[in-house]
Amino acid sequence: MELYNTLALLLVIAAVFGYLNHRFLKLPGTIGLMILALVSSLLAIGLGKLGVDWVLKAGELVRGLDFHTVLMQVMLSFLLFAGSLHVDVRALGREGVAVGAMATVGTLLSTALVGTAFYYLLPLFGRPTDFIYCLLFGALISPTDPIAVLGILKEARIDKRLEIRIVGESLFNDGIAVVVFVSLLQIAQFGEAQASPGVIGELFLREAVGGLMLGAALGYVTFWALRSIDNYQVEVMITLALVMGGTALATALHTSGPLAMVVAGLIVGDQGRELGMSDVTREYLDKFWELLDEILNAVLFVLIGLEMLILDISRTTLLVGLVAIGVVLLARWLSVGLPLVLLQRFYPFDRQTLRVLTWGGLRGGISVALALSLPDSMPRDLLVGITYVVVIFSIIGQGLTIGPLVRKLGLSTGPDADSTTH
Repeated sequence: MELYNTLALLLVIAAVFGYLNHRFLKLPGTIGLMILALVSSLLAIGLGKLGVDWVLKAGELVRGLDFHTVLMQVMLSFLLFAGSLHVDVRALGREGVAVGAMATVGTLLSTALVGTAFYYLLPLFGRPTDFIYCLLFGALISPTDPIAVLGILKEARIDKRLEIRIVGESLFNDGIAVVVFVSLLQIAQFGEAQASPGVIGELFLREAVGGLMLGAALGYVTFWALRSIDNYQVEVMITLALVMGGTALATALHTSGPLAMVVAGLIVGDQGRELGMSDVTREYLDKFWELLDEILNAVLFVLIGLEMLILDISRTTLLVGLVAIGVVLLARWLSVGLPLVLLQRFYPFDRQTLRVLTWGGLRGGISVALALSLPDSMPRDLLVGITYVVVIFSIIGQGLTIGPLVRKLGLSTGPDADSTTH
């Protein structure tokens, strides 16, 4: 009953904030919800210091919720499947090498750049930290969050080719980042002997490659099932079973559920929609997953805001976080630019494209979830606090300005353009 009450409270808060945002603030949904949740959390913190009983109980409720498990093992698969259903697979294929390079080489390069920078910066703030923990921060802050990206790019009406690069990278780089993060975490906990190149290679094959293969298998099985019947109720239920059952199977096989759901969603969204569904089924499927996507997005960003109730961000952590914003953006610029420079002969780009790729690389719930999974034996509070500062700036600061930036650089498709991801 406690879990039900928690989920009920989150949904009620999301609905109230959604109404207030739509009625008064009129901001993009994810940003408006997070701003309202942050403001409410800060007010609640003030009331909590005055000893208001219900605020203290709310803090305990949030503290009892395992954010990492809720996002990484439950919500993320639904959100990634819903987002990948509407990605143009043919356009993604044309940008496949560039997307793959940014998702792999870019993530690794960003991890190294951020980690090295923080190893030398933290002592200046009186917080010297082992290099391995700095690299851990680099790994958790490097992946762009597909949930934040998909939600906010709907409003930006960005050029299609550029949008597919940003969306494609964000859908795939979280799997690479998780492998890097887990490998570094093993080194930090058990030493380098427990994380040899062979162990890391095996982890990559099981998590990333295994996730891709599992997703392809599940996607084609689902496509076959959808093509063999014509009943929208059953077909929608099959896609729901795909996500829930596929995520459980991926967990049992110790492979990447999110990557599996991305690939399955791409297959169902492309071949399934075109060859396996009637117009009626297609309409109901789109509406179902769009609604579920909106509800889970709302709950997620409310939850990110409410986590402020239980975080203890000191003045030093705030200062380091502000510096981290610049470091992460610079690392993003370099880690995206270098792969594209090497591929420029085949995937031409210009300065405007690089600016949007850099500024559009939003951090979100995945970074928060990875940071919150760190054990207390590590500098967890420091890394969680810095992560929160970067994520809040990324979603609110970059999210609110990506649209104006796109229009200023002449990369907008105009007010009447359709969104690739919607």
